[in-house]
Amino acid sequence: MRPLRNRFLQLKEKLVLTFIGLFCMSIGTASAQFSRPFSVGAGAGATFGLTDLTNDGAKFGFYGEADYLITPFISVGLHGEKGKLAGNGYNSEFENSYYAANVNGKVRIGQFLRRPDNYSYYTLQANTFSRILSNVYVGAGAGALKNRIKRQLDPLYASSIIDRGGEIAEDRSGIHFIIPLNIGVDIPFGRTLYGPQWAINVNYQHTLTTNDNLDGIINSNKDQYGFISLGVKYALFSRK
Repeated sequence: MRPLRNRFLQLKEKLVLTFIGLFCMSIGTASAQFSRPFSVGAGAGATFGLTDLTNDGAKFGFYGEADYLITPFISVGLHGEKGKLAGNGYNSEFENSYYAANVNGKVRIGQFLRRPDNYSYYTLQANTFSRILSNVYVGAGAGALKNRIKRQLDPLYASSIIDRGGEIAEDRSGIHFIIPLNIGVDIPFGRTLYGPQWAINVNYQHTLTTNDNLDGIINSNKDQYGFISLGVKYALFSRK
């Protein structure tokens, strides 16, 4: 029994070593084909609120982000932004200079298109249209938003909100949970053996809130806001 057991252990050990070797080889191959998994980006754009008071025109917002690419077309990342929302109506007005941060994931069309097994061949041979189409994405995430609300409410309007079962929020600087939804495109430029190092990003983010307090008025309709932005991305740790 002992010799048989020893043979079994030896066979098991060989299989484990073989698996580890193949895994390392696959990692090496993937690294040779795709070696820019980290990127950082920044940009700015226009924000607009969908709140109880009518949106008071587009306001300014800016952001910074960092992404890790699991594959060339699937990423997870961190996003931080600062912006302003404003609205008016019923002889009332508000302004919210907010801060927000979220963790998000994005999936690009290129993940579902037929491409050469070697990513280097794709980056060198793909035409401009294919490269842009492959980097159209959708995404979603979860995060938090901190309010900094200034408001001036007409007493009659405030009373009507309360009469309808709503309330006037006392906390104008609270932090609450948000769900950002994204659609956009990374437009790469420059060709290298290991993928593009720069990209222009065009993105629309629609953010859902959970406590209806972007404007300091709480009722049955949850506040939301949009953020249209233009930015630039840079891939870190590029292979030479």
